Amino acid sequence: MEKTRVLISGQRRGMTPSLKTLLRRRSAIEPEIGHMKTDGRLARCPLKGTSGDAIFAVLCGCGHNIRKILAHLRALCAAIIAWFLAELFWHELRNSGPQIA
Repeated sequence: MEKTRVLISGQRRGMTPSLKTLLRRRSAIEPEIGHMKTDGRLARCPLKGTSGDAIFAVLCGCGHNIRKILAHLRALCAAIIAWFLAELFWHELRNSGPQIA
């Protein structure tokens, strides 16, 4: 019979460095899983069987990563457009000043 241990973050006794690393990794992954459940429709699996569940989880992870990449690209595109418009605006201001003949 295998004994099950419940590990609680903040617990000090009996924690090896490898267990601490695993707990830190889990604490980092938990919010991502929560976002995939709400945004990525991870809750209901339309695929059949255990392999269907695994495939669906991987596909939800891929979709979540693509959404994150697109958000970064959107922010980068907005920054480039803002920089371009600022340069265009300042160029127009410099050229439309009083002309000395």
